[in-house]
Amino acid sequence: MGESKILDRLTGVFNEGPIRVVPQLSARDLDGWDSLTNIRLILTIERVFKIKFSSSEIGKLENVGDMVALIKARS
Repeated sequence: MGESKILDRLTGVFNEGPIRVVPQLSARDLDGWDSLTNIRLILTIERVFKIKFSSSEIGKLENVGDMVALIKARS
């Protein structure tokens, strides 16, 4: 699966109003982002893409670009 298709699907997952999902987007860029929101996002991404991440993989993610690369590697 290509990066643009992954980003399109992630945009649907984020679906939190007017968020522009770009590779550089990180939790620091979003007001009110907390660990519970992060957990829900990861679980939703796992379900949508039918993959499972390890805790070490999740811990290394710094932004959407890292997530795209991880999803692409697993597709």
